[in-house]
Amino acid sequence: MGLVQEVRSLTKTQRRTFGACFLGWTLDAFDFFLLTVCLKAIAADFHVGTKEVAEAIFWTLVMRPVGAFLFGAMAERFGRQPTLMINVIAFSIFELGSAFAPGLHSFLIWRALFGIAMGGEWGVASALAFEVLPKESRGFFSGLLQEGYVVGNLLAAALYGLLFPHLHGTGMFMPWRVMFMIGALPALLAFYLRLFVKESPAWLESRELRRTSQVKAPGFSFAAIVKFLPAFLFIVVLMTAFTSFSHGTQDLYPTFLEHDHELSPSRVGLILVVANFGALFGGVCFGTLSEKFGRRRAIVWAALLSIPMVPLWAWSHSVALLAVGGFLLQFMVQGAWGVIPAHLNELSPGPVRAVFPGLAYQLGNLLSSRNSVFQVRYANAFSGGMLKVALTGTVVIVALVVAVITMFGPEAKGNDLSTTG
Repeated sequence: MGLVQEVRSLTKTQRRTFGACFLGWTLDAFDFFLLTVCLKAIAADFHVGTKEVAEAIFWTLVMRPVGAFLFGAMAERFGRQPTLMINVIAFSIFELGSAFAPGLHSFLIWRALFGIAMGGEWGVASALAFEVLPKESRGFFSGLLQEGYVVGNLLAAALYGLLFPHLHGTGMFMPWRVMFMIGALPALLAFYLRLFVKESPAWLESRELRRTSQVKAPGFSFAAIVKFLPAFLFIVVLMTAFTSFSHGTQDLYPTFLEHDHELSPSRVGLILVVANFGALFGGVCFGTLSEKFGRRRAIVWAALLSIPMVPLWAWSHSVALLAVGGFLLQFMVQGAWGVIPAHLNELSPGPVRAVFPGLAYQLGNLLSSRNSVFQVRYANAFSGGMLKVALTGTVVIVALVVAVITMFGPEAKGNDLSTTG
């Protein structure tokens, strides 16, 4: 069944809910990647090096688990829909605040706050989406939802390439500041959430059951985390491997193309766009296949199939072959990732479903946040600064780790997500 048929098979409520969740994740990623494309411009405006401004990326990643915990707990207590609406408004406000930061220190504070909001979006949105979607379509929509991150990256790159060269403002209207002002527009999504997206039926049912049984209203508690601690720790380990898989193949790849292959920015951009399209298609493809073959099997095959793609991806000597390698490798990497939203929500206990997936995801991000540092250190120590060996080793080792952890972990495909009890 194709994209159009899958979407048309949903009810109006399901389409509106999934559309809002997909847009929320896409626009959240869009706001994040605006920073990565504007690093040099921001550094020039603040009269510092790009290394100092890049600390903003670190602080965003560090604060994401805080947001996953905070907004996840709010979603358990007050509901998914209002929490997601508050989250969208929050990351838009923090993006706008970044645009008006007078100096580097205040800019870093705004980006840390943005990290809190960004960390909360994925978990709340995925819980809301999968508590509404039919279980037989979870695989397809899991892949589609996860690739909202890729679409956000593409939007940021497109806006930068099409608009940034034509902006010539000064002061508080420097080109990078205008880009961040545009990044505040996702706040408009909150109006859509308020008017057209309904609360999760699972959460409403849980609230009603607790009300009629004279039990406290549904809400997050530390006791729930302790009760399900083994499951939570497994998901954290799994997501540490997964985030190492994605960051290990993405973060230094532009630098690798410029340094090892001495490619121009335009050719680097072309290869990255092609790779992102591979990521988009891979996520949807393997997410769909997971409905037929199971979550674990789809992840394991995608991870293992990334290894044969390494020679094209890292060792080719032409732009065309590097682009093909980028497409195929990211097809597999994000193919494995495309299964994750459905897999994590099915593994997460109902009473903490809005907390577990998002918090585990962001803790995995935190634990793997130094991955690029280790890659550079290895390259400098053993490869004369050339990154291809470090990147190759990362793919081989991490792909095997992802496959092994997934293979020996649990699976709950088709698990009932219609209740949070």
